[in-house]
Amino acid sequence: MENQLIQNTIAFVKEELNDAEGGHDWFHIQRVFNTSKLLLQHEEGDSLVVQLAALLHDIADPKFHNGDEQIGPQTAQDFLETQQVSHETTAHVVNIIRHMSFKNSLEQDGETFTSKEMDIVQDADRLDAIGAIGIARAFNYGGFKNRELYNPKVPPNLNMTKEEYKKSKAPTINHFYEKLLLLKDGMRTPTGKKLAEKRHQFMLDYLEQFYKEWDGSA
Repeated sequence: MENQLIQNTIAFVKEELNDAEGGHDWFHIQRVFNTSKLLLQHEEGDSLVVQLAALLHDIADPKFHNGDEQIGPQTAQDFLETQQVSHETTAHVVNIIRHMSFKNSLEQDGETFTSKEMDIVQDADRLDAIGAIGIARAFNYGGFKNRELYNPKVPPNLNMTKEEYKKSKAPTINHFYEKLLLLKDGMRTPTGKKLAEKRHQFMLDYLEQFYKEWDGSA
């Protein structure tokens, strides 16, 4: 029965994200889903909650829905209710989706919900935001929004509020300093921390080469 629920969820997510931006499409969900299952091999957590939250965490990303932060959790809840998922599991999954985004960590009050399952899904999602895939996703989204690659006259904002983060139109390179390079130290699970080390170093190496090529010195 659980396997059928997962298959139904996969089919629902694929349909909902059929025309999604390339960095937030089904393949992103699939990677987060697979990484979550990898983390579950080493970390404690409710497998069903983790799998459902991983599959549904970006079902309606606010940045593609006029900043509406309620549509994602509500869409997930509505779907889970059609699948007769228990109230307890549904509430847990919806809470994870509502609180796991990086931008929520920029609020003064910080995250107001935590669980072992959220730690796993959040780490898996953040791992997909760094390393080689993370670089590709950053520039894909930057191109989608027609942003500059880099502008030396526009320094990164290292003390952004949540609202400033949501409204930012800064060059893509700034995003490395405003988010991506901060994720390694924000990993919640021991396994996530270990996996993040190599991906973090890859980004540092990439930036070093980027600036050399920008200056024409390499």
